[in-house]
Amino acid sequence: MEVKIISECNANGENPEYLFWVGSAGSFDVRSKKITRAFVSILNKANIDFAVLGKEESSSGDVAKRAGNEFLFQMQALMNIEILNNYNVKKIITTCPHSYNVLKNEYKTLGGDYHVYHHTEFLLKIINSGKLKLNKDISNKKVTYHDPCYLGRGNSIYDEPRKLIRFLGINLVEMKRSKRKSFCCGAGGAQMFKEPEKGSKDINIERTEEAISCNIDAIITACPFCNTMMSDGVKLLKDGEIDVLDIVELINESV
Repeated sequence: MEVKIISECNANGENPEYLFWVGSAGSFDVRSKKITRAFVSILNKANIDFAVLGKEESSSGDVAKRAGNEFLFQMQALMNIEILNNYNVKKIITTCPHSYNVLKNEYKTLGGDYHVYHHTEFLLKIINSGKLKLNKDISNKKVTYHDPCYLGRGNSIYDEPRKLIRFLGINLVEMKRSKRKSFCCGAGGAQMFKEPEKGSKDINIERTEEAISCNIDAIITACPFCNTMMSDGVKLLKDGEIDVLDIVELINESV
C-alpha cells in the first residue's frame, strides 16, 4: 500500500500534516492488520497527507502503565516523545482507543503535546468536509455498536461512531448497557493478557451475549482489543455466524 515513512519525508524536506500511529495490535495482530489496511485505504482515497513512523514506532506504553509498571511506561513514553518531537509531529490519528487515550492525555505531562484523533473522529471530520464521499448503500445490515471503554467513558466519544453508522443508513440497535453505562469487553487495563478471576464469568462472553440478544447481523467496534474479545465470544456462542467489524471497515466498504 502507498504509505509514506516520516523519516523519508523529513529527509526530502516534507512535513506530513498527520502521523498515523498504527499501534501494536494494528501492526502485529492478523485480524487488526485488516483494520489498519482499511483505514489507510480511506486516507489515500481522501488524499490525506499522512505518514507513519515505520520501524521507529514502538509500544505506546499503555499496557505497562495499566499493569502498574509506571517506570517502564515512562521509559516508553519519553522515547516516543523524543522521536515524535524530532519530526515536529503536531497531529496524530490512531485506530486504537488505548493508544489514543495515552497519547492524548498522558504524554502531555512528559513533554508530548499533540492533537490526537481517534479514527472515528477523523472519519466524521473528512466526511463532513466533503473529502470522503460514501457511495454504496449497505443499509441491509442490522447492527449493534459496542462502546470501547477508553473511547467512551474514558474520553466521552459516544456520538461520532453512531453518526458514522447512521451515515451508512444501517439499522442500529442499542444494547441495554451502552454509552456511559456500557459494559467492558474484558480486555482493558491489561486484562487481555491474563486469565479471568476464579469463579467469575468471562467478561467478553457476557458482553457478547448482550450483543447477540439484539438479533443483529454484525457487532460493530472501534477498537482492536474489543474486536478480538467480541470475535472470541461470537466464535464460542454462535460458531462465528455473526460478523464482528470495525467501523472503518464498514466505511471502506461503502466508499
